[in-house]
Amino acid sequence: MGKKRQPSYRIVVVEAAAKRDGKTVDELGHYNPLTEPEELELDVAAALSWLRRGAQPTPAARRLLSRMGVLKAFHEERYGRPASEVEQN
Repeated sequence: MGKKRQPSYRIVVVEAAAKRDGKTVDELGHYNPLTEPEELELDVAAALSWLRRGAQPTPAARRLLSRMGVLKAFHEERYGRPASEVEQN
């Protein structure tokens, strides 16, 4: 998204077999690297829900999810503390 020299990105869920610009399953948020500070808006509950279902983030999406603390919450929920404790923190 965006235009020449002004990038902005949507964070979406897409089927693996879908075309590059094909239909998206769910839109989780957006990222604008040009604002100061960088604008990153993400639906954390929806992202956790998709990770629980087995979604595999791309390397770029993984960095953004990590920055928002989603991957840490997912890891703690899966291997450590119960989900109720993770959502409260």
